[in-house]
Amino acid sequence: MKRKLNLLPLIIVAIIFFAFNAYVLSGLGAISQSSLLSPIFWVFITGLTFALFFAIQQMRIQGINKFFQIVSHTFLIVFAAEIVFAFFLLLGDVFRLLMAVAISFESGGFHIAARNNYWVDFAFIMFCLTIALFAYGITKGKYAYRVIKNTLYFDDLPVSFDGFTLTQISDVHAGSFTNPKAVQKGIDMINAQKSDLFVFTGDLVNNAASEIVPYIGHFSQIKAPFGQFSVLGNHDYGDYIKWPTEADKIQNLNRLKAYHNELGFKLLLDEHVELHKNGEKIILAGIENWGIGFGERGDLNKALQNTSVTDFKILLSHDPSHWDAQVKNYPSKINLSLAGHTHGMQFGIEAFGIKWSPVKYRYKHWAGIKTENGRFLNVNRGFGFLGFSGRIGIWPEITVIELKKK
Repeated sequence: MKRKLNLLPLIIVAIIFFAFNAYVLSGLGAISQSSLLSPIFWVFITGLTFALFFAIQQMRIQGINKFFQIVSHTFLIVFAAEIVFAFFLLLGDVFRLLMAVAISFESGGFHIAARNNYWVDFAFIMFCLTIALFAYGITKGKYAYRVIKNTLYFDDLPVSFDGFTLTQISDVHAGSFTNPKAVQKGIDMINAQKSDLFVFTGDLVNNAASEIVPYIGHFSQIKAPFGQFSVLGNHDYGDYIKWPTEADKIQNLNRLKAYHNELGFKLLLDEHVELHKNGEKIILAGIENWGIGFGERGDLNKALQNTSVTDFKILLSHDPSHWDAQVKNYPSKINLSLAGHTHGMQFGIEAFGIKWSPVKYRYKHWAGIKTENGRFLNVNRGFGFLGFSGRIGIWPEITVIELKKK
C-alpha cells in the first residue's frame, strides 16, 4: 500500500517562509520605492528556492557537485542576510509599537509612527555586511589558518619531557579542498612550528579514500622528530554514502589506511606506542572513532592494554563526547586527550571575551582546552571544512601544545 504524503508540514513551512520574506520586502520597500522591487524580489526568491529543491534532488543521486554548492551557498548567504535584516527591522518595529502604546495612554488615541528611515538604513547596512562576511568566509576564511599555542602543566610529567611540544590538526576533509596553494600554506605553517611530535585526530576525507590522493604530496611533507601519528574519524569509514557492495566499502577503508602510511602517519587503531627520551617514556594511544551518535567503535581498554596507572598518557580520540563518556573518569589516568570533530561549526565568534558557536548546543566543550579531574582535553577547530564551504569567526586551526613539569 502506497504511503499517503502528508502535505500539512510543507504547507506550514511555505506559509512561514512566504510571511518572512514578505516582512523583509516591506523593509526593503522603505529603502527603495521602485515598482520593480517587488516582482524582482519574488522572482529571485522563488527561483532560488526551486533551484535549491532541484539541487538537493540531484545531490541525492549524484552526490555533492558544483551546482549544489553554488545554489546551496547562495541560498544560505541570502537567508542569513535576510534574518539579520529582519532582526534589526523587528527591533525598530517593536520600539515603534511600544512608543505608540505609551502615547495612547496619554492622548487616548492609538497611532503607530512610520518606520525611521535611519534605522531601516542601518538594518540594510547589516544586511550588506552579512553578505560580505559570508563572501569572505567562503573565499578566504576557510583557508585563514591560525596557530593556537597552549602551555599545559603536569605534576606527573617525566622530567625528560619538560618542554616537549606537539602539533595537532584535525578534520582535514580533503574532498572539500579546491585550492592546493592555500593548503600548502597551512602545511608550511605546521612545519614552521618545529614541534617534537605531530598528531592528526581524524576525518582525513569526507567519504572516499581517493579524496586525499591529490594532497598526499602536501601532507607527506609534515615531519616531526618523534614521528607523525593519526586516528580515524567518523567520516573516514564511508558511512555517509551508498556503496555498490559492503566489500567496496571495506576496500575503501583499507585504501584509506594505506594512504595514512603513504602520508608518513602511523595510524593508531585501538593501540599505543611508547615515546622514549633520556630513559623515560610517555604513552601515546589512539582509538578508532568513538562518538555519541557517530559510532562507538573504539576500545579504550584495548588501546591502553599493558600500560601502567603511573604512565603519563596522551590519547588521540576524534570525538570530544568520548572524553565526557569514558576518558575523564577512566581508572588509569589519561593526562591529555586530543580531539576534533566539531569544526566549531565553522561559524561563531571568539572575540572580546565572547566564545560562541551554535555547536555549543550539541557539545558541552567544542573548542580549545578544558580541564577536569586533573586531566586535560583539547578540541581542535579543524584544518578543513565540510558542508558549508567556508568559515566565519571560527578559523581553521593548527594547535601547538607545550608540556611542562609543575
